[in-house]
Amino acid sequence: MIIIIFMAFVAELIDSSMGMMYGTLLSPLLIIMGFDPFVVVPAILLSQALAGFIASMFHNKFGNAEFRPMVATLKKAKEKGLLDSLKKSFTRDFKIVFVISALGVIATIMAVLVAVNLPKFILKIYIGILVFIMGLILLSKLKFRFTWKKMFFIGLLSSFNKGLSGGGFGPVVTSGQIIAGNGAKASVAATTLAEAPICLTGFLAYALLSGFNDWNFLGFLALGAIAAAPLGALLTSKIDDSRIRPILGILAVVTGLWTLIKVFF
Repeated sequence: MIIIIFMAFVAELIDSSMGMMYGTLLSPLLIIMGFDPFVVVPAILLSQALAGFIASMFHNKFGNAEFRPMVATLKKAKEKGLLDSLKKSFTRDFKIVFVISALGVIATIMAVLVAVNLPKFILKIYIGILVFIMGLILLSKLKFRFTWKKMFFIGLLSSFNKGLSGGGFGPVVTSGQIIAGNGAKASVAATTLAEAPICLTGFLAYALLSGFNDWNFLGFLALGAIAAAPLGALLTSKIDDSRIRPILGILAVVTGLWTLIKVFF
């Protein structure tokens, strides 16, 4: 119990501060320890959803991103019935979360349906190569102009990964946002919030298809993850924005290599 809580705490501290690694780190470790994958993946999904909602509130509080709508503008838009004004009432951070989450819910359900019928080693090879390449792009400092089309693609790809294996969302969506032109801290915060409803959807899909019932195991993971969530957001606010990208690049490269090594060794 203590080991599981500690593992979840460390994984969520990294995840909520860097936008990746909770499922990517915990899923293989717990499976190596002997837990059933169809218990591990849904438990990771729900515990991360709970921690993600909490962490995102603190990301907003510490100024890493702005998710709250501009109340005055929103009220004015409603009174005048102006759709354009209504759209302007929401920050770009909130819109990014909405795009990734809305697409992600659909992609996650599709991925779960695929996951129950696809060999696990194929999934691991695919995610390992993808994350490794994105890590190299981050380290190369290559950057593109921000567009919403890129956000749509990143949302679909990362959510599909999440539903397939319980991991692979953070490395893709956080790295993808930064490469696509979004700020590093805002990308970490947006990933944290966007991942929460996607994880919740994935858990419900797994619960319906595989009959999840290991609530003690889930409770231990959730306890550790929730305790770490505020600390992760605080850590993000303290790190210089220019240093986050190379740190994320290293994490993504290591994660990709680690995933591939586990497949063959």
